[in-house]
Amino acid sequence: MNIEEQISFLTRGCVDVVNKEGLQKKLESGKKLKVKLGCDPTSADLHLGHSVALSLLRRFQDLGHTAVLVIGDFTAAVGDPSGRDSTRPVLPREKILENAKTYTEQAFKVLDPSKTEIRFNSEWLDPFVTGKDLLQTLQKVTVAQVLERDDFKKRMKEGNPITLLEVLYSLFQGQDSVALKADVELGGTDQIFNLLVGRQLQKQNGQEPQVAMTVPLLVGIDGVKKMSKSYGNYVGLNDAPNDMFGKLMSVSDELMMGYYELLTSENLADIRALHPMEAKKKLAGLLTERFHGKEAAVAARENFEKVFSKKENPDDMPVFKTAEGVMLSAALFEAKAAPSKNKARALIEQGAVRLNGQKITQDGPLSFHDGDVLQAGKRAFFKLAH
Repeated sequence: MNIEEQISFLTRGCVDVVNKEGLQKKLESGKKLKVKLGCDPTSADLHLGHSVALSLLRRFQDLGHTAVLVIGDFTAAVGDPSGRDSTRPVLPREKILENAKTYTEQAFKVLDPSKTEIRFNSEWLDPFVTGKDLLQTLQKVTVAQVLERDDFKKRMKEGNPITLLEVLYSLFQGQDSVALKADVELGGTDQIFNLLVGRQLQKQNGQEPQVAMTVPLLVGIDGVKKMSKSYGNYVGLNDAPNDMFGKLMSVSDELMMGYYELLTSENLADIRALHPMEAKKKLAGLLTERFHGKEAAVAARENFEKVFSKKENPDDMPVFKTAEGVMLSAALFEAKAAPSKNKARALIEQGAVRLNGQKITQDGPLSFHDGDVLQAGKRAFFKLAH
């Protein structure tokens, strides 16, 4: 690829590139760039929303550059305020390190391990906060600059508290870039302030400022809110192949095109030429193959078509043992087919629960034989057993 083609390849789907001239200059230098992406291990699992930035990082790797995945074991204990309307709960260090293990395992489903450096930011931030460096850095950033953040202004207007640790968060993330001498930093659109602070601190430390690149926040499969485990609208990188395929088949046609743009390198004109159902199956297959392999993706598509097109039961139903006469809503909750008994009752009343194919519309004692099939919604199937 020539430089123009490389820039087009690297900036596909990006919202902010600060600045594109700087990116061109760095690419023209011919040196191997150090491209940084930070993630705070605040939960055990990554989802497709995380993979948007990871996929951009992989594009840099494919052009021969080095990816630096910064595990925020220090900053996770502070809590990133970006885009949040309340203070994030602080996790104990043991939980942070436990989550970090799964983060790296899942990130390598997207990244090339041979071109990835894993760094923990406590390495430089622990001495940064205990020495004089923090005080010297605080002299270089004004309170007015920090309080210009849209998320802070919104929280102050609504009377929600902002802790001093949150105010300092952007400085800590910026210091990551200084410590690593990053050439490029990636993040979601809610990270732009933090990325620009990194540029500012690098300049003040005599470094060439990094290029800041942001990607959109992926909308969840509900088509409404950003993808998040807390909203229940996510596709986890560790989801089973059938679950991943099925969830992706549930997205709207409009959302599907956004997923193609942000999560794949497919030619969008070619995708638009396909029938929407075939395009959706292709998307589900591509992403399931990426995280589980081709064989699993083919099997997941076959399972989907068997269950939803031919209205047959899947082959790999889990066995759920329960007592005769248990309330149906309680059984659905215990089987994790619903997040609560109230939600289970709502599924029943909506006609979304079936026993051996027969719709059940009222909650009540469950009577069944071993091997009977209980279905909740479109994707949850169980073989019942006493």
